[in-house]
Amino acid sequence: MKNHTLIAGTISFLLLTSAVTQAASQATTYNARSGSKMRIEGTSNIHDWQVESPFIGGMMEVGPGFPTEPGQAATPGKMEVKANVFIQARSLKSVEKDGKPYSDKMDEIMWEHLKEPQYKRIVYQLNELTLKEAPKTKDAPYVFDAKGELAVAGVTNKIAMEVNILPLADNRLEITGKHTLKMTDFKIDPPAPKIALGLIKTGDEVKLIFKWIVGQRKMPTSGN
Repeated sequence: MKNHTLIAGTISFLLLTSAVTQAASQATTYNARSGSKMRIEGTSNIHDWQVESPFIGGMMEVGPGFPTEPGQAATPGKMEVKANVFIQARSLKSVEKDGKPYSDKMDEIMWEHLKEPQYKRIVYQLNELTLKEAPKTKDAPYVFDAKGELAVAGVTNKIAMEVNILPLADNRLEITGKHTLKMTDFKIDPPAPKIALGLIKTGDEVKLIFKWIVGQRKMPTSGN
């Protein structure tokens, strides 16, 4: 009787291990690549402003059925995906509309309001991704609804937004989107620089615009 129990337990363990190994092998991991950009656009009573970061880090893991090739068939609905994304707060710098550097002083004020010395990163964690619309052409992106959590300056809020995912060559994905939020939702006071005697008033609402490039993680090759 004990032998039968031991054998049954061993078989169950092997089956479970096999199932876990198979599920892991079906998942595809993507890591951040160059070519990404985060842009934040805002307003003030003097002029509109914008800041940019050319670095978006993180990783994404997708399960079976996720469209990784141009024109791949995909069924609308929730996808098996998890992702963690971040930018270094200090990588955000003010720029002119043409992308040229704008003001070191503005950068310092921005980092101060982001509490950069204490919170080095702005972090986004994806909780749910639902395919809403498959592309009508091979060169068009897949349209998704994304739900996740955004942490800025020590405050985390849930956000929902639409994102486009376009499979590229060389096993890469281009993920783009935009989202509008308020600084005060993250307990950030819109800056009113003292250098201008508080005459410059920054608008509370800002728009996030991003392009995140990720590529499949290369598996290490075994040596001879």
